Parts: sequence; C-alpha cells; structure tokens
Amino acid sequence: MSSLRCSVFSIFRMVAVALLALAAAGCATQYPPAPPAAASADYNYVIGPGDSVSIQVWRNPELSSSVPVRPDGKITAPLVEDLPAMGKDASTLARDIEAALAKYIRDPVVTVIVTSFVGPYSEQIRVVGEAAKPQTLPYRQKMTLLDLMIAVGGITDFADGNRATILRTSEGNKQYSVRIKDLIKDGDVSANVEMRPGDVLIIPQSWF
Repeated sequence: MSSLRCSVFSIFRMVAVALLALAAAGCATQYPPAPPAAASADYNYVIGPGDSVSIQVWRNPELSSSVPVRPDGKITAPLVEDLPAMGKDASTLARDIEAALAKYIRDPVVTVIVTSFVGPYSEQIRVVGEAAKPQTLPYRQKMTLLDLMIAVGGITDFADGNRATILRTSEGNKQYSVRIKDLIKDGDVSANVEMRPGDVLIIPQSWF
C-alpha cells in the first residue's frame, strides 16, 4: 500500500510541475521540438489499478474467472486472495497465480489476458490546459499527438496550440515544444509526434 501512496504522490507532484509549466508557457516556450519517434520497441504493457484480467486455469474451469484489479493494485480470484498485480505484465502475473494455486492443485497451468486497460498511474498520458476535454488516457504503443487530440476533442478557441509542450517524465521532466494548431487546423502531418508513457501534454491559453 505504501508503494501506491508513493505512486499517487508522484502523480500529484508531476501534475503540479505541469501546472507551473502551463503558467510559464504563456510567457515563453523555448523548448526543443519533440522528436517524431519516441516509442520504445521493447515496450511491454504492465497492469494497473482499474484494469480487468481474465484468468484461465487449464483443466480447472471452476478456478477460471475474470476479476478487476483493485485500487490497491491487488486481485482476488478463486483460491487466490490479495495477490499483487500492479506493475506486472500478464505472463508474470500468470506465474504468480500458478505459484499460489500450487498449494491446492498439482502443476497448475494459468493464462492471464488483460481485457480492460487503464494502466499504472506512472504510464498514463495526461492532457491539461486548453483541451476541449482535459483528461487522463491509458498509454498505447505508437500513440501519437494526433491520437490524443482526437481523444480529447481538439483544443478550445482560447488555446495557443503552437505553444503547447510535452512534459516527458521518463526523461526527468524534460519539456519539448509541439505544434498542435499546425497539426489539427492546417493538417501539417510533420507536426505529429509519438508519445511516451507518463507524458503530460500542456496546452496554454492564448494571450490575444
């Protein structure tokens, strides 16, 4: 539970940094352009609170079930209570369930499939500022700036889209400039860039 508190505290701190950057963005944005390619080829989805997982136990259908990942990052399934799932991939969680079931059945074989995706807090993408619908979104491999704009319904009439920035938490809160207006208003596909897990997209308000 302490690790979850630390994760939540880190998110609050990250959002606070984003809000400070949002305030500063109205004055000047002298950040390097975001690199077009950012996704990691070896990215592996890890489970987070709010996900749902399907647990299939070979030759034991009575032990198979679909369960949610609780806010504390744990799951409860038949013969398995309070098993940590947050931060694990599906294969690792399957091996842990096998170890728990081995106390009751011989040589259990378990398959875990993630059926509903939210992801851990540290990997979610956040859109703040002058988006039509600011929100938090689960990261997907090869997710782009355009994908985010579609999800949040674009920008408001008061947004200064070409002064928007990406706060990249995976690089120590380094900031990059992005050209949202050029992308969604003018159709300039060269302004489309890939996102990374944990990115915060900051859209400032225009001063005139």
